[in-house]
Amino acid sequence: MLATELSRLSIPAAAVAQDPAFSWKEVVTSAEPFLRSVAERLAEQIQSFDPEIAPFAEYALSNQGKQLRPALLALCAGATGRINDSHITAAVVVEMVHLATLVHDDVMDEAKIRRGRPTMAAHWGNEISVLLGDCLFAHALKLAASFPTTEICRAVSAATNTVCSGEILQTQSRKNFELTREQYFKMLQMKTGELFALSCDLGAYLSGAGFHARHGLRQFGLEIGTAYQVFDDCVDVFGSEASVGKSLGTDLATGKVTLPILLLLENAVPPERARLLSLLRDWNTSSWEELLNALLTRDALSASKQTVHLYLQNAREALWKLPESSSRTGLFALTHYIGQQTDALGQIAQNGI
Repeated sequence: MLATELSRLSIPAAAVAQDPAFSWKEVVTSAEPFLRSVAERLAEQIQSFDPEIAPFAEYALSNQGKQLRPALLALCAGATGRINDSHITAAVVVEMVHLATLVHDDVMDEAKIRRGRPTMAAHWGNEISVLLGDCLFAHALKLAASFPTTEICRAVSAATNTVCSGEILQTQSRKNFELTREQYFKMLQMKTGELFALSCDLGAYLSGAGFHARHGLRQFGLEIGTAYQVFDDCVDVFGSEASVGKSLGTDLATGKVTLPILLLLENAVPPERARLLSLLRDWNTSSWEELLNALLTRDALSASKQTVHLYLQNAREALWKLPESSSRTGLFALTHYIGQQTDALGQIAQNGI
């Protein structure tokens, strides 16, 4: 059992020098039946769309990847109580919001590949993709409104607003190489951390958790979500399309400012900085090798990895007041899993999340 394997995690997180090794299957052992139910119910939602639109919805909803957010919701539910049918509906809502954001992201980034297959935009064009993303958002809110309490719908609406606002801020900040770290991390918390936090909070709320447990798990979600987005930003530069199954280099192509680039510019001497700014402002893939060499020379990858681990450490600190359970163990394991994937960046063999 995973709980037995993770008994070593009873020591303070700060004392762990290296992330223990866990597969994704080990992380979600206690949540596997739940995730199957979420996938089945998500597939059922396709029937709610007009028959002529259903094929588009099916294409978007059938590419869920590892179901990271539903897994978070399930683990937080199990860490604070018992999982019930309302958790499945809530997970479907969160995953549908997430998939809608991916459809829109791929349009804005002009990405061609997502999880090993053509994106919606590459397959059917930008107009249909944008409108389908809107349909997914609307359907998610409709499901959220089906709960007997308005709390769920309010939380989902607020989180969706925050996510979209974060995306707007990031779009406005393209090619703004004077962006501060504070501004960068604020955008990450809004566009990625918020949906992680919502998943954790809904899982605990629907299990009847009190204020302190919900607050702690929401903080856990914000921390691990921010860590994940820094990791994902690093993948765009240091990853391999063959291993992660999506278009890479889109951040550079669209002028998104990410932590590796911020760190590189901070540490570059004036003549080098001027040259780098020239490359980034008028980006061309022929400059790839020069930029990558500069990133490695200035230790931007190493410093970015340390930042991910700092956020993961903060996430673990939010878990210690929860009672011991296989679900809490899974949450700890998830932080170490992301840590492992981060440490693998820059290596030839790498697995994406």
